[in-house]
Amino acid sequence: MIISGLQNFNRDNVASVVTAAEKGGATHVDIACDPELVKLAISLTSLPVCVSSVDPTAFPAAVEAGALMIEIGNYDSFYEMGVVFSPEQILNLTKETKRILPSVALSVTVPHTLSLPDQVKLAEMLEQEEVDIIQTEGGKCSNPSNSGVLGLIEKASPTLAAAYSISRAVKIPVMCSSGLSSVTAPMAITAGAAGVGIGSAVNKLNDTVAMIAEVRGIASSLKISAGRHSTPEVRALRL
Repeated sequence: MIISGLQNFNRDNVASVVTAAEKGGATHVDIACDPELVKLAISLTSLPVCVSSVDPTAFPAAVEAGALMIEIGNYDSFYEMGVVFSPEQILNLTKETKRILPSVALSVTVPHTLSLPDQVKLAEMLEQEEVDIIQTEGGKCSNPSNSGVLGLIEKASPTLAAAYSISRAVKIPVMCSSGLSSVTAPMAITAGAAGVGIGSAVNKLNDTVAMIAEVRGIASSLKISAGRHSTPEVRALRL
């Protein structure tokens, strides 16, 4: 899955991200929860469109516009404003979303601001609420001390650790996101993730050509892990 950003309403950038996802070999695209952006996205791609928000009441209009999946998450922009989400808040958002849209596929991100045991506990409670996918994060809390490959691995270590721990505690698919690259995306699959979500590695690039190249590089790296998991959910979420 390629992620444009929960608060990214820049039509040109979203269009470039969606085009890169389509041409680069991704399986899903995740955009801000806005009906007009959904219409833009589905005019550019045949990939399933997911929308992200922390406001359950925003989802129905986006679904009506054509979104096939909804997500409570992509909290990074809120952390920059000093806003964090408690397990109780996440559970309440989940319950309200399920009440409003009980039959739409729902992904919920587990905040990296929780300790790893608490992330696992929240994931287990979300599974009980019958969410369809758990997403991990952690890139924002990682401060690599090295450059190059070692730095990329350091950057991804929190979300990889979460994917490893949560995937062994729940039966529903886990999507590993935040801080991943072509180096670490295959590690996420090995750690137990059903798929990966890629955001800033793509959406912060300057042009569509560079974005397409990055998506293709990550998709190519995931071929290393191809065949290790064969359920339909995994095949659908691989990138």
